[in-house]
Amino acid sequence: MRLDHAALLFAGGVGSGLTGSMAGLASLISYPTLLAVGLPPIAANVTNSVGLLASGAGSAAGSRVELRGQGRRILRQSGYALLGGTAGAILLMNTTSSVFERIVPLLIALAALVLLLRDRLRGWYTRPKARFAQPPLGLAVFLIGVYGGYFGAAAGVLMLAVLSMSVVEPLAVSNAVKSVVLCASNAAAAVLYAVVAPVHWTAALLLGAGCLVGSWIGPSLVRRTPERPLRIVIAAAALGLAAYLWHDAG
Repeated sequence: MRLDHAALLFAGGVGSGLTGSMAGLASLISYPTLLAVGLPPIAANVTNSVGLLASGAGSAAGSRVELRGQGRRILRQSGYALLGGTAGAILLMNTTSSVFERIVPLLIALAALVLLLRDRLRGWYTRPKARFAQPPLGLAVFLIGVYGGYFGAAAGVLMLAVLSMSVVEPLAVSNAVKSVVLCASNAAAAVLYAVVAPVHWTAALLLGAGCLVGSWIGPSLVRRTPERPLRIVIAAAALGLAAYLWHDAG
């Protein structure tokens, strides 16, 4: 591999690790980086899933404070995400990504609105009288896992929106849990891709090394950033991505 391509992959990994651990938008940087060094779309998609495994590991290492006492919750939700990621990877190997071209932007825009209206929605979701109408959290995590294993763009924003709405806690905690749970979905897909898909291993390793660095730094920045402005920035970035994907699909 050319030296400039290697440097671009590492730098793209650092950027995607930062955006993934802070906002759930890792693929916004990592996937275009893989395309920029010459990988075809399918190879870039599966290589991206393998490389982003390092983002979950780095986020967990950098979020030790936020993850204290979250073991049972993470284990439970990771199980749903693992099953979803496996199903999504199987779907990808048997269908084309065009299936989601119109749905994905709507999902991302919805997640952005949930983040913007988090406090109101969380008040409704956690109110005892509304519990009969609450969507099951495990089902939502499973479906996001399916999406993460299949396509993955902004899956972290979807997961963050769901987790933020379901429990009263600081955004930094929801963000840390999101990163670890989503890693389970990525891991399931990556294992299948490693066996049957055209993973570019050199690119995956370089991207992963950068992701490890960026995702390790990200949680400390989230910890020091005022929560409301951070939510607004994440939601705005997600809406921008949704608009771009909608236009691109058209």
